[in-house]
Amino acid sequence: MDNAVATHPQNTNTSFNEAQWLQALFLLADTQTWLQQLQEGLIWQLPVKNRKKLLRQGWYLSAKALAHILERHYYKVPRHPLTGKFTIAVPQIVACIRDACHQPPEPVPRSQHLQRVWEAGVPVGYDSAGNTVTTITVIATTGGEIMTAFPGTMPVQEAVSSP
Repeated sequence: MDNAVATHPQNTNTSFNEAQWLQALFLLADTQTWLQQLQEGLIWQLPVKNRKKLLRQGWYLSAKALAHILERHYYKVPRHPLTGKFTIAVPQIVACIRDACHQPPEPVPRSQHLQRVWEAGVPVGYDSAGNTVTTITVIATTGGEIMTAFPGTMPVQEAVSSP
């Protein structure tokens, strides 16, 4: 088993143009700031109370993550047929994600990510087996960046017994 870590080769370019490099750096930084502002504006357009909780440093929902969640787990998007699907409106999905932040994080098995499972008390969709569920699972990095969310809970990994 090769445990080598891929690294970038040393920069052999001896004609480093600092002025050009600084321009590119500042352009990228400005573009990133602009995209961040657009993303936050998009979240603020949702008719959900306490939207600000979704943009905190420790619990952050990006447009990329929300697009992933809706593409994969929203019943109106006919992709990924074998996954759990939310059957509630988008603002309600986002509100559930927001409310899940109050749950204690638990480690995701065989991962460095954390999961929070929140009980909505009402049906939010169906799980990958087609069962109606009232829970939502939110997966996030240890830094709080939300990666995905889906109705139901993660399947329990059965322990592998040794012969």
